[in-house]
Amino acid sequence: KELEKITGTKVTFQHPTGSTADQQQQFNLLLASGNLPDVMEFNWLNNSPEGPEKAIEDGYILRLNELIDEFAPNFKKFLDENPEIAKTIKTDNGSIYGFPFIRGDQQLTINYGAIMRKDWLDKLNLQPPETIDEWETVLTAFRDGDPNGNGKKDEIPFLLNWGHVRNHSYNNMIGAWGIAAEFYQVNGKVQFGMIQPEFKEFIETMHRWYQNGLIDPDFAITSRELQDARMTNHELGTVHSWAGSGLGAYLNLMKDDPEFKLVGVQPPSLRKGEISPLAQTGSQFVPTYIAAVTTSAKEPEKIVSWLDFAYGPEGHMLFNFGVEGLTYEMKNGYPTYTDLIMNNPNGLPVAQAMASHFRASWGGPFIQDMRYYEQYASSEEQKQAIANWAKAKNEIAMPMVTLTAEENQVLSRVMSDVRTYADEIVIKMIMGAEPIDNFDKFVSAIKSFG
Repeated sequence: KELEKITGTKVTFQHPTGSTADQQQQFNLLLASGNLPDVMEFNWLNNSPEGPEKAIEDGYILRLNELIDEFAPNFKKFLDENPEIAKTIKTDNGSIYGFPFIRGDQQLTINYGAIMRKDWLDKLNLQPPETIDEWETVLTAFRDGDPNGNGKKDEIPFLLNWGHVRNHSYNNMIGAWGIAAEFYQVNGKVQFGMIQPEFKEFIETMHRWYQNGLIDPDFAITSRELQDARMTNHELGTVHSWAGSGLGAYLNLMKDDPEFKLVGVQPPSLRKGEISPLAQTGSQFVPTYIAAVTTSAKEPEKIVSWLDFAYGPEGHMLFNFGVEGLTYEMKNGYPTYTDLIMNNPNGLPVAQAMASHFRASWGGPFIQDMRYYEQYASSEEQKQAIANWAKAKNEIAMPMVTLTAEENQVLSRVMSDVRTYADEIVIKMIMGAEPIDNFDKFVSAIKSFG
């Protein structure tokens, strides 16, 4: 509403519904129909059928380089001043295919990791674990020591999220073995984690934990709603989540319970005293929210100018802090969120209060401001968690790479097959429904997909 008031531009927004898979299907149907909106905000790099360069070639979206040079002075200035980031948002052919979400500080890329019940650790006289062996010791104590104090053996020590293990950005558990589940690199040579012997060791460990009651028996089908309920009902001991919508949200929900305490745990290693080879990794460019201008747009120059507003001083403040006097006030030159955000009168957690008014806590075509995060993750628990989660070498992390249309076509096809197969078999191996002795067969199948 405020953007419309400032720019005089009326925009009709269309919101896809349902799961990620449902939204992907809607996107594919939209492309097939040819009836495109003027702008599509989507992960063109990873979720469009053959990548952004092919989408330009096929006439779905516009190459924006020349339009940005002429009609987007704010964004052009940012790219000129940040050549490394400018490189990451372009295809191999040098095409800029959309207005991206940029994290304005490298520290903003670390916001995810393991969260444990600190009050349970304290009750059992345990320290946060640093190695996989120490994790097993802690989880066993959570199972047997009645840390929630109700006299029942109803604690769930650990909710394993296989989808996050597999995601190339979240390596906080599997990184202990010196691999990622999917792509990583060693001395510049790309490797694939699922076919490595260390991946079998990871599965063997998770299987043992599952068999011994250390992992939620329903981990494969547990929803976020059920996860939240188990955490706030004192049933769940450990989960991987985010500093704001996980750790911060739980602390807010349980603020009237003085015994409820959480701690962010550093990524584990295999040996005491070593730093994890790989944990959460991220680029300052986040392709999830890139806004592409389609070939259906009758006045692309005006749209590019409108999108450019977010990268200028006034738009930057609006997207990160909202409306001055309503959601933030300037105090000694610092944009300070009001109680509407930090102590919402309707009881909304900070993340939800923010999302009701601006996009800093989520994403979009703008540059995220570090000052948002300083307030979003303002509690001592969040600050300590972020410091702990950052304790990883990340020397084997994959850099941001782009693909040609042909490469993207191959990767999309192959990885769709790989992920569908792996999601089924890995979960079965962890749960014991598929023998781990079949791991070589699993590797052969992964390789057979190409």
